[in-house]
Amino acid sequence: MEIAELVASKVLDVPDFPKPGVLFKDLMPLFADGPAFAATIDAIVAEHGAGSFDVVAGIEARGFVIAAAIAYATGKGVVPVRKAGKLPRATVSATYALEYGEATLEVHADAFLAGERVLVVDDVLATGGTAAATLELVERAGGTVSGFSVLLELSFLDGRSRLAPRPVHALLTV
Repeated sequence: MEIAELVASKVLDVPDFPKPGVLFKDLMPLFADGPAFAATIDAIVAEHGAGSFDVVAGIEARGFVIAAAIAYATGKGVVPVRKAGKLPRATVSATYALEYGEATLEVHADAFLAGERVLVVDDVLATGGTAAATLELVERAGGTVSGFSVLLELSFLDGRSRLAPRPVHALLTV
């Protein structure tokens, strides 16, 4: 089975979550299936190459799971990109617009060595706000974005355009 088909077979649609009119794409069945999850991690590593990055940054919260698995598979470190107020030491932050209001992401100020190559991962690319803020944050904290991967891209929300000219890798695009 092709990786996109595998991911598609493990996505559950949840209507009206987190609010009426939204069709939530639940990837938890993919995470719960050991062989399927391993195949997705292997596909991301194969896309980028284990030698193309020094550390993996995962976006809160499901990105943590993906980042940790990639880091383990490649012997690299993992850095969490957290919601504001969750990290105990000095941080660098990036604030971005949401549909109603704004949100702030943070990493520890010393999370990356100068020029360290960072593979950024998350579960879903939607409007691109969170991803764009994260890529900016990695660079402001001293890292160099070497790649960005997601399990699922919702192309109708055009998040990819907010990340240009950086390449976006998605295992499944719908």
